[in-house]
Amino acid sequence: MAAFRTEFERAKGSRSMARKSPSPTVRGRLKALRRALADHRLPAILITSRADHNHLTGFTGEDSAVLATQSAVHLISDGRFATSIQREAPWADVSLRKGTLVDEISSVVRARRLRQLALQPESMTVATRAALAKGLRGVKLVDAPPLCRELRICKSAEELALIARAARIAEAAYHATLKSLRIGQTELEIAARLEYEMKRRGSTSPAFDSIVAIDANAALPHAVPGTRKLKRGCTLLMDWGATFRFYRSDLTRTVFIGSIPPKMREVYALVLSAQEQAIRAIRPGVAMCDVDAVARRHIASAGYGEFFNHGLGHGLGLDVHEAPSLRWSSNETFREGMVVTVEPGIYLPGIGGVRIEDDILVTRAGRRVLTRLAKDLRSAVVSPGR
Repeated sequence: MAAFRTEFERAKGSRSMARKSPSPTVRGRLKALRRALADHRLPAILITSRADHNHLTGFTGEDSAVLATQSAVHLISDGRFATSIQREAPWADVSLRKGTLVDEISSVVRARRLRQLALQPESMTVATRAALAKGLRGVKLVDAPPLCRELRICKSAEELALIARAARIAEAAYHATLKSLRIGQTELEIAARLEYEMKRRGSTSPAFDSIVAIDANAALPHAVPGTRKLKRGCTLLMDWGATFRFYRSDLTRTVFIGSIPPKMREVYALVLSAQEQAIRAIRPGVAMCDVDAVARRHIASAGYGEFFNHGLGHGLGLDVHEAPSLRWSSNETFREGMVVTVEPGIYLPGIGGVRIEDDILVTRAGRRVLTRLAKDLRSAVVSPGR
C-alpha cells in the first residue's frame, strides 16, 4: 500500500511524470497549431474541446483542458486520469487539480505570466467564461478563430483507417440486425439490437443516438425510436454509426418489409439517383454548395423539393458532425483528405421517408466511397422472420 501511495503521489505532481517525446503525428499537429497561433498573433490558446484534446495530444479523458503556447503544452485534468496521462501524453506538462477546473486553469495561466489567452467559444459555456474572466483579471480573453477545426478537416492515413474500421463494424452490425428482424419488434428493440451488434464487434459506443423509424416516423429526419412496431409492407429507416478508437462512422439505409409501397418505390429511386449524382460530382476544388445543388435540383425536378429539408451532408471524424458542412449555404470547396457524408432524403409527413447515406473520402483524383452496404432497390426489400 505504501508503494502504491508513493506512486500515486508521484503521478499527482505537475512535473513529476516521466518525460517522453510526442509521436511524430502529434509533433506535426502541434507544429501546425503553433504556426497558426503565430499567424494570428496569439501567445496561447486554451483548448476545451475533448475531441481537440485527443487530436492534439492523444489524451482521451474528459472534464479537462489543454493550454498550448509556442513553447509548452500544459494538460490540466484531475486524479482520475493520472494513469491515462502517463500512458497517452507523458511528455506534456501536467496539473492535476484538487479544486475546480477553472481555478486550476487560472493558476496555470498566472504561473506562465500570460497577458492574453485565446478561448474556444464553441466549446465553452457563458458561465465558464465568466468564471475565467473573474479568475484571470488583467489577462485579455479573446475568441480564437477555428484553428483546431482546420487541423482536423483533412484526415491522415491513420485517421482514415480508423474511420474505415468504424464503418466495417457498423456494416456488420447492420447485416446482423437485418437477420434478427421479426414482425412486431418495436423501433426501440431494433435500435437496441443494432447497438448491441456494434459493441459485439468492437465499437465503444454508438457514434450518436441511433435513429430507427417506421412508416410515419421515418418522415422525421431525426426521429427518436419509440414503440411503433414492424409490420409487413412498412418502411424502416435506420441511421446509425460505430465508434472505434474515438473515430466515427455514419450510415443510413431505408428498407421495406416484404414489399415496397408504390409511392415509396418512386421516392427511393429518386433519392438513390440524387445521392449517386452528388457523389460523382465530388472532387477537389468543387464548391460544396454546388454538390448540394446537384442532389437538390434532381429531387426538386421530380416535384419533391420541399420534402428535402436538410443539408446534403457533413464532415466526419472524431465528432460525428464536424467541419465541413455540405449544404446550400456553404462557401467551402472540397479538399483532398476530407471525409464527408452524402445523405439526401425525402420526407412525406404522415406517410414515411427515405434517406440513403454513405461516407465519402475526397481523393486527389475525385472521391472514394468508404462505406460498402448495398443500396439498390432489390437490396432494400427484406423479409423478416415471424
